[in-house]
Amino acid sequence: MTAQPDQTGDSNGRIIISVDAMGGDAGPSAVVAGIAKSAEKNPDIGFILHGPEDTLKPLVARRRILEGRVAFRDCSDVVTMDDKPSQVVRHGKKTSMWSTLESVKKGEASGAVSCGNTGALMALSMMRLRKLPGVNRPAIAILWPSLNPQAFNVMLDVGADVRADAKDLLQYALMGASYARNGLELARPRVGLLNVGTEEHKGRTELKEAHTLIAEFADTANFEFVGFVEGSDIPGNAADVIVTDGFTGNVAIKTGEGTASLVGELLKQAFKYSWLSQLASVLAITSLQRLKKRIDPRRVNGGVFLGLNGTVIKSHGGADATGVSAAVKLAFTLAQSGFSEKLAARVASIEELKQDAATVASPESQKQEGR
Repeated sequence: MTAQPDQTGDSNGRIIISVDAMGGDAGPSAVVAGIAKSAEKNPDIGFILHGPEDTLKPLVARRRILEGRVAFRDCSDVVTMDDKPSQVVRHGKKTSMWSTLESVKKGEASGAVSCGNTGALMALSMMRLRKLPGVNRPAIAILWPSLNPQAFNVMLDVGADVRADAKDLLQYALMGASYARNGLELARPRVGLLNVGTEEHKGRTELKEAHTLIAEFADTANFEFVGFVEGSDIPGNAADVIVTDGFTGNVAIKTGEGTASLVGELLKQAFKYSWLSQLASVLAITSLQRLKKRIDPRRVNGGVFLGLNGTVIKSHGGADATGVSAAVKLAFTLAQSGFSEKLAARVASIEELKQDAATVASPESQKQEGR
């Protein structure tokens, strides 16, 4: 999918990403700086930028790398972090967020990126793009730094919906496995179900039911189900995909972010303790920089809305240029792999199998077999 830029030149077959320039804590300047970083690294990417055109054009003009690679969609209104999703759905047609999703719906762009209000973005995404057939609740999936060879694990849901029954958790497993195959290039990802223990008798009723369902469809969906996993396995190597409900997942990622900040601050204090520790920090500067880069949340910024007819990436509201660039890269990677189409096909095939299984198990079919 390509779009014709408003500036001189054409898209040259580039993959186009629709970007909401408004709504983030750092303002449109950080968004423009972020897409410029993406443009420098990737010649095959172009952008549709949504927001007040008189504000955005001067910012884009200062970045020579963006010349001929940005189309503008003038939008006067902005969705704020305080806006209620229901209000945005009813009155948000003139907002940059609405316009960003509209470009994906119309086929002008292969994916959307926004730093704005999560609840409003999910509500608008479901209304404008619609859920995939067979998906009850869309989920937000994130990449979590881990000890696995691919360096990250997929975790979902992390906040799209605080509730999830057994069938929802099965759907998350299917979508998470598909994301891991396309986003992390894992041919047969390992899926774990987050619980208070690894024993099968532990946990709530819906978790035990989900355990049975996920195990039943693992081979059909081409993933390995490792059973229940614990919180310590989220950054570990026991699984590649961690499945949980949105409430638990959101608490987990916020806890992880807080712990990472605490560790970073304690390291700074430790290296300032004495002249010997300061010398040690100088000697270890290369290793410390590698560690910082490895766990820097900005470099894995971007939660993917799974279960929609289109790719939507939710960037952190406080993302800087590096964070925005990471979210855009994720949108590009998924678009390049044809992820949205593959996910739709995967969900549809599983739904058909579930319907077939229900038909076989129905009393009427059993009577007919008895004949």
